[in-house]
Amino acid sequence: MSEPSLVTRDLTIRFGGHVAVNQVSCAFHPGELTVIVGPNGAGKTTYFNLISGQLMPTSGSVSKGATDITRMSPSTRVHHGVGRAFQLTNLFPQLTVLENIRLAVQARSADSWRIFRPAASFTALTAKAEYYLEKTRLTKLAHQLASALPHGDQRKLEVALLMAMEPDIYMFDEPTAGMSLDHAPDVLELIAGIKADRSKTVLLVEHKMEVVRALADRIIVLHNGELLADGAPGTVMASDVVRDVYLGGATEETA
Repeated sequence: MSEPSLVTRDLTIRFGGHVAVNQVSCAFHPGELTVIVGPNGAGKTTYFNLISGQLMPTSGSVSKGATDITRMSPSTRVHHGVGRAFQLTNLFPQLTVLENIRLAVQARSADSWRIFRPAASFTALTAKAEYYLEKTRLTKLAHQLASALPHGDQRKLEVALLMAMEPDIYMFDEPTAGMSLDHAPDVLELIAGIKADRSKTVLLVEHKMEVVRALADRIIVLHNGELLADGAPGTVMASDVVRDVYLGGATEETA
């Protein structure tokens, strides 16, 4: 197996007397899609927040390759190749679809600081943005405001923004939350396409078992902030302990 692209070591966070994530150690590898599951309040999104930098740990560490990113801000982690899509869409609502993606491309480019240069002069940036529009089948919506898009297309736009940042690590927090049955397959197909690139590492928080079965190479189960199980999907989901804790517990969750 290749060297890990992302490692958490004894990752822990306390809120007062409550330990939300407790000494979670995991290594994630390129070419692998890991789904993180667990009952309500298990610590899944908190663990995600620690990896992406929205929260700072009480103890433990996060490494991207050989680089310790534990105390880096979320924006700095993005420049180190850690990209995240949130459970709720995180867009610029009063900009068009194309403008949203062009900003993401610009943020990744060497010209990211030149914010007062006319947008029309960024020919190469616009061309690259159009490439991601095409990859995510949003070309026909290029000049619509993000706020005017149906929820399903907003989720596709968020995936396009993440792809435009060209991360090595892709993190998705319940990517099909709130989506209709018609739109969910489009987003899952985009994630499957990212997974097919064996240089990328994909982490996914999800509770819909049909999504887990369709995409997972590996499943991690968190319970009360601790790592309960880690392994191949069939092995993990066949475990009596996992079935009691996860399948026998709440399945509609937001934690």
